Amino acid sequence: MIEVDAAAVLRGHVDSFNARDLDALMAGFTDDALWVTGSSVARGRGELTELFSGAMEGLLPTLTIQNLLAAGDQAACQMTETLTVAGEERTFSIAGFYRLRDGRIESAKIYREGRAEIG
Repeated sequence: MIEVDAAAVLRGHVDSFNARDLDALMAGFTDDALWVTGSSVARGRGELTELFSGAMEGLLPTLTIQNLLAAGDQAACQMTETLTVAGEERTFSIAGFYRLRDGRIESAKIYREGRAEIG
């Protein structure tokens, strides 16, 4: 088992996300990663690539970490997400709970204040 700094992994994930660097973002996931937001579920790199590329192009999201707690292969992160919906900039509070494997994100459950689905 690889010793991992879960906080550094999450900061790298957020940095890649904010830079809209899809290749770097996908490199941070295991091949079988699971991502759950509200009723939306993405499994594996193909579905994750589709999910994140669509969001990056359409919503132009940016994350800001407020609090980050990490221990072993798990992390919890409170963030604000600023994005564009129908031409209007909106900001949401979100919380993410992550499990890592071998230094990459294996699963994430994301909660958005209000509704999980945007639109």
